Amino acid sequence: MTTPPSLLSLTIHSAILNLSSISDLSFLPDHIVLHLFLETLKAGKLNERVLKLFVASGKDEVLSLIGEFKIQQIVTPVLPTIHIKDNEVDIVIGAFHSDLTSFMNEWRPVFTRFHLIIVKDPELKEDLEIPDGFDLDVYTLQDINRIVGTSNSIKFSGYSCRYFGYLVSRKKYVISVDDDCVPAKDDKGLLIDIVEQHLLNLSTPATPFFFNTLYDPFRKGADFVRGYPFSLRSGVACSLSCGLWLNLADYDAPTQALKPSLRNTRIVDAVLTIPVGAMLPVSGINIAFDREVVGPALCPALRLAGEGKFRWETMEDIWCGLCVKVTCDHLKLGVKSGLPYVWRNERGNAIESLKKEWEGVKLMEEVVPFFQTLRLPEAAVTADACFLEIAKVVREQLGRSNPMFARVAEAMVEWVEIWKKVGSGPLPDDN
Repeated sequence: MTTPPSLLSLTIHSAILNLSSISDLSFLPDHIVLHLFLETLKAGKLNERVLKLFVASGKDEVLSLIGEFKIQQIVTPVLPTIHIKDNEVDIVIGAFHSDLTSFMNEWRPVFTRFHLIIVKDPELKEDLEIPDGFDLDVYTLQDINRIVGTSNSIKFSGYSCRYFGYLVSRKKYVISVDDDCVPAKDDKGLLIDIVEQHLLNLSTPATPFFFNTLYDPFRKGADFVRGYPFSLRSGVACSLSCGLWLNLADYDAPTQALKPSLRNTRIVDAVLTIPVGAMLPVSGINIAFDREVVGPALCPALRLAGEGKFRWETMEDIWCGLCVKVTCDHLKLGVKSGLPYVWRNERGNAIESLKKEWEGVKLMEEVVPFFQTLRLPEAAVTADACFLEIAKVVREQLGRSNPMFARVAEAMVEWVEIWKKVGSGPLPDDN
């Protein structure tokens, strides 16, 4: 015969169902409040308001349990925890086309508030055409040679020219976008401000240590789901924001060749933190990062033998992203992916590019397992120290069987030296 519930258990059950209408528990006996607290935990009903209710009761045993369980009161996570000013941001653009008039005018509503760094591809012969009305600095091959000198390991040609922009920036935050992209529009037909969304991603915490199934809990209208540990809800600083693309998505050449008409037409209204230990292919097409924290780890170290002038013919950003992700994981920093979107225009021939990228496709089968198992020493507490440790292991483990990786390691070491020399302070003047 089943034992009927006691009056106390029925009362506790009723109280749990009506916690939203209870404003004070302090008048109840200590053991009743303790019982109610434990049953509330079991029922998964402990949220921010209910936690405040129990804390306000002042019951010592309840407060002791809250401390033991490392349950923390948090500020409602709907607004950025950092306010980023316009003068803390540089927008870096690698110029691969001489006429930037249409590109710049498309971005005018977004870019005019910020300082721009335009780095001309050293292999581009024609003079740049840039419309008036922007606060910008333009860097050419002459500037690269003046500031960095001639390097045997680091090449700033092609898509790698943007990294020179990262080097000479003196702002805390950098946003980088390819010159074959224009602003996308949302489902209401409104222009998407990629700067605003990237800065929102960077200014709110990331949650890499436990996955939130409602994605970014710090976005308006979202929060942490039931079962998410309170001790992890404060999150960590986000140092890298990876945006996405409409129209021509960043597929590899084999995928685009097999599906030539495949286009991305859907905006997924979501931002998520990449979990610690998970690798991702970072695309340099549309990213933002905290330069002061992870800048030294963004380096154009890996260049394919047949590297071309289209995104799917390069791997420098993929390698760079793997290095940054390992660095962020080690330093307990966050990486986010999702919003904002840009619109990518049509470029290149996937069939022809496949001949050049195939080397990179094969390399990834070796590179990804390497990074997945890579662990850095506790003594590495900065991005440049992490980067040097990665270079050391690349040389020892990958460089022995493939000379290309020995060159990559050499480039990584030289990059840190360059960064320490000219990555801060005044830039060298013209002679």
